[in-house]
Amino acid sequence: MRADPLPTIILGAGAAGLLAAIFAAGPPGNRRRVLLLERTRDGGRKILVSGGGRCNVLPSAVDPSRFVTGSSPNTLRKILSSWPLPEQRRFFEEEVGIPLALEPETGKLFPVSNSSREVRDKLMALARRRGAEIRFEALAQDLAPPRDGQPWIVILSNGETIPAAAVIVATGGFSLPGTGSDGTGFEIVRRLGHTVHPTYPALTPLTLDPPRYAPLAGISRTVILSAPGPKRAFTSHGGFLFTHRGYSGPAVLDVSHWAVRSRLAGGPLQPFFVQWTEMDSDAWDRLLRESTGTVISLLRRYLQERLAEALLADAGVDGTSGLAQLRREERRRLVEALAHHPLPWTGDEGYRKAEVTGGGVALSEIDPRTLESRLHPGLFLCGEILDAFGPIGGYNFLWAWATGRAAGLGVAA
Repeated sequence: MRADPLPTIILGAGAAGLLAAIFAAGPPGNRRRVLLLERTRDGGRKILVSGGGRCNVLPSAVDPSRFVTGSSPNTLRKILSSWPLPEQRRFFEEEVGIPLALEPETGKLFPVSNSSREVRDKLMALARRRGAEIRFEALAQDLAPPRDGQPWIVILSNGETIPAAAVIVATGGFSLPGTGSDGTGFEIVRRLGHTVHPTYPALTPLTLDPPRYAPLAGISRTVILSAPGPKRAFTSHGGFLFTHRGYSGPAVLDVSHWAVRSRLAGGPLQPFFVQWTEMDSDAWDRLLRESTGTVISLLRRYLQERLAEALLADAGVDGTSGLAQLRREERRRLVEALAHHPLPWTGDEGYRKAEVTGGGVALSEIDPRTLESRLHPGLFLCGEILDAFGPIGGYNFLWAWATGRAAGLGVAA
């Protein structure tokens, strides 16, 4: 076994960092020294909390157009195509040893064990089997690039310095700070001259102040949520959850970046409209005209009673009225409340509950094949620090796995 005189140092033992460590070690018989530095005492904390402790490892299909980036979509597609989804699934099932099962109603792939801890622990075990050394409670706060033939220098918060043959930055973003993410990596690469597109919380719940719908907290539905834009409407179909402070659920999280960016821009807040059932405006109008009985009795067949009563109040319609007695204007307002309901919001839960960080390092400044910096040879970037994120449903783990692997292979090559 050949040992490099200096290690490859990876900053961050999250999803991207663990994959980088696994692949940076190189093939058997030609292992490289890999040192993984992690600021927390155990690492992989976002893996542990994902999917409510179940860990949605991968989506069942990938649509690159669902990713959001302020960089080149073409570069993003090149990065995603570097490790096709079937190969990723084989890696987890055969090399990591985690059988995956499809959840048909959501199209998500979860461990058969439904254990996010198994995912974190087995990835860490594989990294160690490949020869990676992992140091916990080791916070890197700066990097000094090579000069005059000298190596990279990693500077820790305690003043310790470690020379490195190459450095992989997998520090994550700002999201879910309780897991150890504080954006340190953005400052490190910014000082090295990299362009960091403005960051913002993404996939985060929305809030309403005052919380007009707080009495509906706990009600969940599958809805169609649309966000009209200047060129086309963005539509999300999925779970919607009323909370004490506003709204959450996959449908809300997937459109939340539109809300956050409109708020940060200081202009008009992004409007949203909810279709509460599979029936559109025409279907509801027809049903209200052709049915008998009271308005509330009809709505109870399709909606939870508390939600039906709230929508009737919004529309200014008396639920005890007979359907035959509804005036045309009342029916129009009720159809709008049921199929095109304006969703009021005033803010968001920010990074505290955001699944990912929007924005990040410009993709034009990395090689899409190796994820090596175009500014500094020997520096590689992967995971959430890059300017890209996907929707709920395993997309962001897929991005972390693919970019971590590419950076690791880039070092090993």
